[in-house]
Amino acid sequence: MNRREFIRNVSAAAGAVTLGNIGCTRNTNTSNTNNNKGEEKVHKSMIIYFSHAGENYSVGFITEGNTAKVAKEIAAQTGTEIWELKEKEPYPEKYTTCIELAKQELEAKARPEFVGEIPDLSEVGTIYLGYPNWWSAAPMIIYSFLDAAQIDGKTILPFCTHEGSGLGSTARKLAAAYPKVKFELKGLELFGHVAQNEPEEVTAAVTKWLEQMEK
Repeated sequence: MNRREFIRNVSAAAGAVTLGNIGCTRNTNTSNTNNNKGEEKVHKSMIIYFSHAGENYSVGFITEGNTAKVAKEIAAQTGTEIWELKEKEPYPEKYTTCIELAKQELEAKARPEFVGEIPDLSEVGTIYLGYPNWWSAAPMIIYSFLDAAQIDGKTILPFCTHEGSGLGSTARKLAAAYPKVKFELKGLELFGHVAQNEPEEVTAAVTKWLEQMEK
């Protein structure tokens, strides 16, 4: 069953749907020694992101998504491992078609499939979670990942790209959906056209945000 068939089925049951080795300047992977047991307890971080290439609002057709560029800058500044979340059935390249499908998925509470195995998160304490803001929510594939991953007790620092709505309510919605996770509600938000075309601004924004997260 493909994504569109899934949405149609869910909609019918509900009644109707209205329709990335990178240089490092800040190391966030630290280890502490447990003096009682003499064991080393590792607190790692990881960047996990979803990004959409193809046609994007205000930047036209692009080969690398806006969120991907921000994710790679965070990796460059933290030395953190990075993993891209990719959908099994690609979203349409055309912006309006992609966004309409994203709206249908949101309203149907769909869980689109992703490809690849989830990385080992057993020693990861902090996840930098990146996504575009679609309809004031994280894309539903983010929920697919969070449903499948072992994330209880972890800290998630969200970052997103947008074209006017900022982080919006995306982090609050994620926090409500996963109450056993500590979500930082003051995530990083960057205009998509800035992420795509203004690398110096991206570097400055990421640096400032990371410094705030360390306080």
